[in-house]
Amino acid sequence: MLRALACGLVFLLACQAGGVPGSRLEYVGGTISEIPQGCSGRGQVTDDVYFVFYSHKASWRIPYESIDFIEYGQKVNRRYLTAVLISPLFLLAKKREHFLTVGYTDDKGRHQAMVFRVDKDGIRTMLVGLEAKTGKRIDYQDDEARKAGKG
Repeated sequence: MLRALACGLVFLLACQAGGVPGSRLEYVGGTISEIPQGCSGRGQVTDDVYFVFYSHKASWRIPYESIDFIEYGQKVNRRYLTAVLISPLFLLAKKREHFLTVGYTDDKGRHQAMVFRVDKDGIRTMLVGLEAKTGKRIDYQDDEARKAGKG
């Protein structure tokens, strides 16, 4: 009985987490027309050969050796509407969005770029993994992004 309950709990936790390893990403734009803008999925840097993005709508693999540009930036918004509706203390709160740009050369020799919005819990893992696998240094848009990206 206890064993069945434990198995059920593990199953529920796996389903809640998506059961899929990788960081949550949203494709916000770039030169890849096969991936619809706003497509949410997962990104993995655990593969030895490829940076992988996959979702229910599309999947894409980029060889690490083809990646020639990695940039990280943030968009910081104040929560004005929340402050007006609920409490002026929310003016001190900030909402950060994390963006990752990956530039690479495809198999036809054309330069391509993909821009992702990355979940706050996965950005550092993604940056460290890409830097280690590609051997390229991360370009940071500003000092705030550098602080957030390096932790």
